[in-house]
Amino acid sequence: MAFLRKLYTMVFKRSSTFALSIVLGAVFFERVFDQAGDALFEHINDGKLWKHIKHNYEKNEEE
Repeated sequence: MAFLRKLYTMVFKRSSTFALSIVLGAVFFERVFDQAGDALFEHINDGKLWKHIKHNYEKNEEE
C-alpha cells in the first residue's frame, strides 16, 4: 500500500504530472511495440529480406 500511496502523491495527484506520465508512457509503449513488431517481422522472414540476400547480387570489387 505504501507504494501505491507514494505513486499517487508523485504522479497522479496533479494533472500536469499525470498528463506527462501519459505522454511518456505512450512514447515508451510505441517504441517497444515498434521494435517488437520489427523483430517479429524479421524473424518470420529470415532469409527472405534484402539485407539477408544482398551478397548474392552484389558484384565483388575484384571482378
